[in-house]
Amino acid sequence: MNRDIVVVGASAGGIEALQHLVRDLPAKLAGSMFVTVHFPEHGTSVLPRILSRAGTHPVLHATDGESIVPGRIYVAPPDFHLLLEPNVVRLVRGPRENGNRPAIDPMFRSAALAFGPRVIGVVLTGNLDDGTAGLRAVKRRGGVAIVQSPEDAMFSSMPQSAIDHVNVDRVVPIRAMARAIADAMAQPVATSQFPPAKEDIMENELSAANLDAIGAPEGEHTGHSSPYSCPDCGGVLWEIKDGDFMRYRCRVGHAWTSDALLAKQADTLDDALWTALRTLEESASLSRRIALRHRERGSARLAERFETQAESLDVRARVIRDALMTDRDTQVNPDVGEANPRRAS
Repeated sequence: MNRDIVVVGASAGGIEALQHLVRDLPAKLAGSMFVTVHFPEHGTSVLPRILSRAGTHPVLHATDGESIVPGRIYVAPPDFHLLLEPNVVRLVRGPRENGNRPAIDPMFRSAALAFGPRVIGVVLTGNLDDGTAGLRAVKRRGGVAIVQSPEDAMFSSMPQSAIDHVNVDRVVPIRAMARAIADAMAQPVATSQFPPAKEDIMENELSAANLDAIGAPEGEHTGHSSPYSCPDCGGVLWEIKDGDFMRYRCRVGHAWTSDALLAKQADTLDDALWTALRTLEESASLSRRIALRHRERGSARLAERFETQAESLDVRARVIRDALMTDRDTQVNPDVGEANPRRAS
């Protein structure tokens, strides 16, 4: 028996990388490939059409319940996690992971549980660190981990995170990726057993929106409760230590890596600051209008009161605007600091 299940995850810059990969695949693919790329939930994906033009293999959006056919490339459609069961593809609208649906980790994790050492996990270009936890699950079950060279990737964060936290088997540029996959597929699967971890089983059930897993007693949840709340639902996040890789998951299944959680909190703070700025500037404008009406009516004391209030609001708004502009400069100006990766994820 050989490795015949290839799961590929990509984010920013992933379309171009996938085109290179599919173009270079051997004419006879001795297995099936499954692809998840971060995509807007309510968008229209033409990725199968793009990849079909790039290579010779049939590429299609996965359909829930369809059989796995060797030689095909299955793509996760928008707003659905692509999960694998023995010989069957599943599409589920399970809880988002790292703010994404589809997400890479659920596909990798389900493949590892369903096919064990037959799996080849591939992480390509992208921001933040989706794919790292799933690749760890692939390795726990005896699978192979291949990662695009960070220096070769358009966005290096995802490959670099995988290298930092997973004992990867190969790190190659995209031009050598198809060859690396073919080599791994040609290797016989080890006969030793790699039993599934309890944590992987439970997380896979949560990704599949299994209500029994969601309602599990507190003591059966993986990890420990943290002081942080889930950005998606507001529930308590459970801290999961996966080796040296820290992750979080709430009771209903939303999952976050520490980097993704920090990026989401930064976005939430940014939104809150812009809302506060708008409110302060509108309040200052309204205070001036009220002051003008009082002054026209001869009420100088009341006019001065609202003018003073407007000046105070202007000062507070200026502080927030300066903070927002400084943050923007940090994101776009390499002389100020490293560009913020969340803007292109």
